[in-house]
Amino acid sequence: MSKAYRFFIEVWQELGKVTWPTRNEATKMVLTVLIASALIAVFIGSLDFVLVNFIRKVLGS
Repeated sequence: MSKAYRFFIEVWQELGKVTWPTRNEATKMVLTVLIASALIAVFIGSLDFVLVNFIRKVLGS
């Protein structure tokens, strides 16, 4: 048996040991990530907007 073949057999065996999330758990995790990403994007966008306007007023441009 080649090393590559044995490697893939072992990988397949390890994948069988994984506890996969249910559809409901996966959906909750995806929604959590999407909401957190959106909140962070809004925060960074707002901070950028405020800082750009502040710098424009300070520099007078």
